[in-house]
Amino acid sequence: MEQCLCVERELEKVLHRFVTYGHQSEERLDELLRSVCDIRAQLVAFGVQDADLSVLSQTMAQCCKNIKETVQMLASRHKDIHGSVSKVGKAIDRNFDAEISAVVAETVWDTPERQKYLSETIVEHLYRQGMLSVAEDLCQESGVVIDMSMKQPFLELNRILEALRMQDLRPALEWAVTNRQRLLDLNSSLEFKLHRLYFISLLSGGIGNQMQALQYARHFQPFASQHQRDIQILMGSLVYLRHGIENSPYRSLLETNQWAEICNIFTRDACALLGLSVESPLSVSFASGCMALPVLMNIKQVIEQRQCSGVWTHKDELPIEIDLGKKCWYHSVFACPILRQQTSESNPPMKLICGHVISRDALNKLTNAGKLKCPYCPMEQNPSHAKQIYF
Repeated sequence: MEQCLCVERELEKVLHRFVTYGHQSEERLDELLRSVCDIRAQLVAFGVQDADLSVLSQTMAQCCKNIKETVQMLASRHKDIHGSVSKVGKAIDRNFDAEISAVVAETVWDTPERQKYLSETIVEHLYRQGMLSVAEDLCQESGVVIDMSMKQPFLELNRILEALRMQDLRPALEWAVTNRQRLLDLNSSLEFKLHRLYFISLLSGGIGNQMQALQYARHFQPFASQHQRDIQILMGSLVYLRHGIENSPYRSLLETNQWAEICNIFTRDACALLGLSVESPLSVSFASGCMALPVLMNIKQVIEQRQCSGVWTHKDELPIEIDLGKKCWYHSVFACPILRQQTSESNPPMKLICGHVISRDALNKLTNAGKLKCPYCPMEQNPSHAKQIYF
């Protein structure tokens, strides 16, 4: 991201100089035009014969001098703009590596099966974004066949989200009522928050919706035990309905960010019921790649300089651990403190009697004559007493 900001700053400098150059050019050219028009008007008014030739000669010489200086000044500043433009190119070359294939295995997409997986991932991403026509065109051109059972949930999800963006709660409420038990199993409060938002929309209509709001409040009954405080606040706001909720202590109920929040909650819970991640796998992979790519390029350069090409084999591994931030943490990860390697199914974490945890490979390497001395404390123990732990 820092690389993009560096290039953006150079672009802003170029745009600023270009705009300034345009304004200054117009001002100087307007001045010259007015000067020439004044001289022309004097010649027309007095005539060449009546005019003092020496004064006229000086005036014309001064006008030509001003024109020449202006042209030279504009040419010089135009040359400065070219220098700024070249700096943008240098900033791009400095901050971005044009050749990124060095960190990608050449055979990563060489089989039809892998290409099919990639096309399916892109199609799923397009369905998630509501770009149905683009997804259909991609399916036709790539030959990917998508089952209707996979497509239908995305169609419904996008239809409901589009209605929520238009502040229409009815499709989402119908969906929540239909899936009530499954949402309760997820401990979701989506249905209550939809009813709450609908109740608030009635309150925003003023005193004319008082009876309708009271009748709709019956929908809160199934949620009274879990959301008692929220229901009390909603019912208390009815006292100020005559004077307007926006002029009452309950004005926070009318905050507009609630619509964006309900869209996020619906997306999260709907994806959970469908067994999907909230974010598109393609978006997550792309964002992770953008964060990891600069680090991998630097590592590749170091490996080439030190001539240790065998360190990175381009298999299912990376030469170093890359921190992608907490946003990309989806499950617990344990790295062995002895071997500095991430544990796996074939090399699981093992808990020793003393409570310290190391990998099974480290356990085997530290075992000597059927005994194991913990690398972190002086306790000696039998390696067979170590237990595998699960995260």
